[in-house]
Amino acid sequence: MKQKFLNHLEQIGVSAGDPILLAVSGGLDSMVMLHLFIKCDRKIAVAHANFQLRAHESDEDEKFVEQWCQTYQLPFFNRRFNTNNYATERKISIQMAARELRYDWFQDLLNDQFKFVATAHHLNDSLETAILNLSRGMGVEGLTGVAARSGHRIRPLLFATRAEIENYAAIHQIAWREDHSNSTDAYQRNFIRHQIIPRLKIINPSLEETFRLSSQRMSEEVQILKQEFETWAQASVLTEGRFIKIRKAALLPSHGTIRLDQLLRPYGFNYSQCQDIMAGVQGPVGKYVMSGSHKLTIDREFLILTQLETDWRETTISSMEQVTSLGPWKMTIDWEGQPGDHTNPNQVWVDSSRLQFPLCWRKWRPGDSFVPLGMNNRKKISDFLIDKKISGGEKDAVTVLESAGEIVWVVGLRLDNRFKLSKSTSQAIAFSVSPQL
Repeated sequence: MKQKFLNHLEQIGVSAGDPILLAVSGGLDSMVMLHLFIKCDRKIAVAHANFQLRAHESDEDEKFVEQWCQTYQLPFFNRRFNTNNYATERKISIQMAARELRYDWFQDLLNDQFKFVATAHHLNDSLETAILNLSRGMGVEGLTGVAARSGHRIRPLLFATRAEIENYAAIHQIAWREDHSNSTDAYQRNFIRHQIIPRLKIINPSLEETFRLSSQRMSEEVQILKQEFETWAQASVLTEGRFIKIRKAALLPSHGTIRLDQLLRPYGFNYSQCQDIMAGVQGPVGKYVMSGSHKLTIDREFLILTQLETDWRETTISSMEQVTSLGPWKMTIDWEGQPGDHTNPNQVWVDSSRLQFPLCWRKWRPGDSFVPLGMNNRKKISDFLIDKKISGGEKDAVTVLESAGEIVWVVGLRLDNRFKLSKSTSQAIAFSVSPQL
């Protein structure tokens, strides 16, 4: 098993001199992992997270791991977490709370002195994950199970079955701590381990080995699919400032939904929503679908993805103020400059004598109107935006600069004719907008 262990480390890109932090709970799997690293004479340290979920047993686990480290003169890091409170405050499960707490802590330790953090997931853990993902309706990537390496996280035991680990521990007389919560079927993973997999092994006694080969094959297929998707995205997806635009013509009925699922999943959209989007692609423009963080609007030629802004409160601009901000934008006010280039849409020069401070910078609202530069009559901003062919997603980001209830500038689009410079202008003020860095 030692040689398989070394071969696996090499396959996942771990060199002999790499400093590695081992996540050791004191259970069978992590103690076998620790033993193998010691036997291979690698540069290691141990991290133990005490989640304080099993009263004195959690403290005994901590003492057990610490004593091992003292015996083998290994650096030992430990931290206690109030996991129950953390889960309650964030309204998440205990398992998810423990995961977030330990990985945040591991990341802090990694940044200081280690190249990798190693966890003791093995082949059976990967199989259980694949079955759990299947029951949740995940795609092919979820059926590959647990990755052997994810960035700085490595799983050095992923090549081994639970039976092989138990056998290694027996041969080398490795002591470990038993977590009695592993025996209950109250947790989904335990139910799969105790109830589902034994029944599947009646059909296929070599289930773990079959899954190993299937996982390797699917992982390679996923890589091919990712490369093909990236080629498609380069030709079909545009990024313009804060907007992501997807060409509608590139979304063929045969694969449009899965393309959208791959593209929009990082922005909080699910497969069902992508089906709804595809169903509406050929329909009327203006329909939109929202995730918790983003909005996707169906426009004439594109699907337009925008981030939902949480801070669009109106901004007041006082006399002589020089810089202010609204949402993702920054506005600079130049009180002493000389009028120059008038072709930049993100800058306007205004006759200061026509302004009444404080000014208000805000999102436009239905019913707003102004007198567009070059015209003498009022026009509703909603009609102006339609004439300018501003898409639904872009409309949400349009702002106006207002003086005493009158719109001075539809920001980045058009100055109001009443505030333009004239021959009688004695002082001009420049307003410029740009994305906040």
